[in-house]
Amino acid sequence: MGKVAVILKLMPESAEVPIEELKARVQTSVEGIDAIEAEPIGFGLSALKVAAVIEDEEGATDALESKLGAVEGIATAQIIDVNRMI
Repeated sequence: MGKVAVILKLMPESAEVPIEELKARVQTSVEGIDAIEAEPIGFGLSALKVAAVIEDEEGATDALESKLGAVEGIATAQIIDVNRMI
């Protein structure tokens, strides 16, 4: 099997959640994370865009989405892009 690049959008529980602390929690929660960027949404709220490289196997993207959604301070995790790597 190969690998896939996955981009997810993580929404914090509220604007009061410290975004830098949230980034650190996300980074340590899952292996394979390449980049994390804060994306301003509005009214002081920022989402995190996370890029990760994982194995291309059945259920891997769903498992990643679930793990990141379970991080303390994250309200929702949504996969926004998946690309097979060559």
